[in-house]
Amino acid sequence: MHTDQPATVGKLTFVDLAGSEKAGKTGVNEEGAREAVAINQSLSQLGLVIHALSTNAKQVPYRDNVLTRVMKDSLGGTAKTLMFVNCSPSVYNTAETKNSLRYAEQAKKIVNKVAKGMESKEAAKYKATISMLEDQMDRMASLLMESEQAEAWQKLRQKFAAEYDNAN
Repeated sequence: MHTDQPATVGKLTFVDLAGSEKAGKTGVNEEGAREAVAINQSLSQLGLVIHALSTNAKQVPYRDNVLTRVMKDSLGGTAKTLMFVNCSPSVYNTAETKNSLRYAEQAKKIVNKVAKGMESKEAAKYKATISMLEDQMDRMASLLMESEQAEAWQKLRQKFAAEYDNAN
């Protein structure tokens, strides 16, 4: 890694928001019904976050659900976000299709401030130094384990590990 230039860092998140269909229509068993309830609760929380962001609310309830915490960068954050909505052409699924489209319409109103994730030159330099020192420590440990001092080194290593564990 060249430390004279900042590094660009990124994150890619895929989230499948399946489960907006009604449990009675799918014919799931009891376990599937519990899973559908959990999915719908997550979707409801996501809907609250989308609503808060699309109406410029002062407080956005990201922390209320694991899904919304994971998607925070994608929802009003610094990420570029794409949303795909699957719609059914069947009249039987009209209600679910309309709900999905309303969801997407509201999500479309969210404005993200897309920004490159940059790592400073200084941070890149520290990471490179840490990596180099870790490599040196591994090489020294290997040399010590091959030497006649291997047993003493092993005892010292165990003592250090125990002291470190007790400190944390």
